[in-house]
Amino acid sequence: MPIPKTLYQQVRQRAQCRCEYCHYPELLSTAPLSIDHLQPQSLGGTDNSDNLALACRRCNERRYNFTTGIDPDTGKETPLFNPRQQIWSERFIWTSDDLCIIGITATGRATCERLDLNDERRGEKFIQKSRQRWVESGLHPPEDDPQE
Repeated sequence: MPIPKTLYQQVRQRAQCRCEYCHYPELLSTAPLSIDHLQPQSLGGTDNSDNLALACRRCNERRYNFTTGIDPDTGKETPLFNPRQQIWSERFIWTSDDLCIIGITATGRATCERLDLNDERRGEKFIQKSRQRWVESGLHPPEDDPQE
């Protein structure tokens, strides 16, 4: 069942119209960002506002129905970032060139790894090339995001 339009708008506004995982701005997209269920519906999650996040297609597809990832520093299974319960700037920072997201906690690192936020598993590093263009145009990163 689709999310009611009013609820979708609330989620968009709360997220400041950007992906709550990688902070991709919706204005760069050819389509509106989508709704992600933090606790996936396949695992009993609801359409309650506290269970919804705004996500770009890339992050939504890579998150799928996972709720945990592996922290590459410790090798331990760790819950993924939850934007309803955690603050992005306490889990992630941008590299000094604004091209890569660095996880600064176990949750941040596990989320970066699970969602491949920097296209490190792909040779062409498409997202980093895109972010470079966004930096050049002044559209990235969000002003309130921390950097190295």
